[in-house]
Amino acid sequence: MIYIGCHLSSSDGFLAMGKHATRLGADTFAFFTRNPRGGAAKAIDPADAMAFMHYQKEHGFGPLVAHASYTMNLCSAKEDVRKFGHDMLYDDLRRMEFTPGNYYNFHPGSATGQDEQTAIAQIADALNECMFEGMHTTVLLETMAGKGSEIGRNFEQLRQIIDRVEMKDKIGVCLDTCHVWDAGYDLLTHPDEVFEEFDRIIGLDCLHALHINDSKNAIGSHKDRHEKIGEGFLGEETLGNLSMHPVLQGKPFILETPNDDIGYAKEIELIRGYHDKNNKSQNLSDSADCDGASNRAADIL
Repeated sequence: MIYIGCHLSSSDGFLAMGKHATRLGADTFAFFTRNPRGGAAKAIDPADAMAFMHYQKEHGFGPLVAHASYTMNLCSAKEDVRKFGHDMLYDDLRRMEFTPGNYYNFHPGSATGQDEQTAIAQIADALNECMFEGMHTTVLLETMAGKGSEIGRNFEQLRQIIDRVEMKDKIGVCLDTCHVWDAGYDLLTHPDEVFEEFDRIIGLDCLHALHINDSKNAIGSHKDRHEKIGEGFLGEETLGNLSMHPVLQGKPFILETPNDDIGYAKEIELIRGYHDKNNKSQNLSDSADCDGASNRAADIL
């Protein structure tokens, strides 16, 4: 099984997001920790956060996948931009303690004229400076499509960042299906090989969450244009089957498709439908095995 949900607005607080997710048929969700195109963050109401934590447990929610602001660039060539990102990261990780046990996902950043190794070192340095002993959040590096000078365009770059992070038990990866496809990883015809490569380079124990999105572009386009499930190059069957892949079970899947509530509810139902059909087939297979065993026992008797 998997947990599945979508991005929700945090304007009305945590409990409101939890109830919103339930109405959509979701059992996880993502939210921006602050203005995604700016830096402002709304004050957290401790009572609301606590009420949500009870709601999360009572309704069997999986881990949430909080998302950092898009303006957070830890490897910009400009020192003031790096400082701005560093301050956001520092603050976000402490705000996440109001809802312990969840994930904090971010785009590693764009090197903006710097060389790759300098950028990777800056990202890791910022993480080491902002992560802290006793934190209850796991930080996730997101796989990227490779636009411009984006860091995270391949598994090797993410591995290099992880190698430099001191708190190994609090760092991992969120795999975005659109991004890795646009980066050149063939989830359409060779998904097993993609996960084998991920395991060889990073390790599947580091894969904690997924963004499940179709793509408007062909493989290797490096464009990062999300599409609704079944309306892009990956297709419904690919993503539905992907959600049942053995190495991904128990993980939160977050939809970031261009949708409204009605669209998200349909996509959540669609992906769940693959699991329901799979479980039904498995039950029929188990029943047939039992019938066969009964007949064999009767023959023996």
